[in-house]
Amino acid sequence: MPRRDDQNEEAIKSLDERLDAFQANRAKSAGPFGAQSAIGDGYRIIAELIGGVLCGAAVGWLVDTYAGLHTRPWGIAVGIAVGAGASVYLAARSAQRMGAKALAERGMPPAAPADDDDD
Repeated sequence: MPRRDDQNEEAIKSLDERLDAFQANRAKSAGPFGAQSAIGDGYRIIAELIGGVLCGAAVGWLVDTYAGLHTRPWGIAVGIAVGAGASVYLAARSAQRMGAKALAERGMPPAAPADDDDD
């Protein structure tokens, strides 16, 4: 009669083999360029753009409300403009870093063929 520990070890070994097969299959289907990473990078840039504008609007509203300067529309307007500028700067900086990382990992992409048609 097999011992209970032997059965547990066999079950663990079987699970390890199935997990290794699953991970190998998953790695094959991920694609060469890491689609999940690209989606995450895109969401990060969108969040930077939206967050900058919203934070600028919030700071402008706080200035309008609590500074006591009676500049009701101008604080929000300036805050949105400054927030939009900062968010575009941050998004461009993030995109530049992502491009440099992709270039370092994959190298230069192949050049497009020249189109010599003069139609």
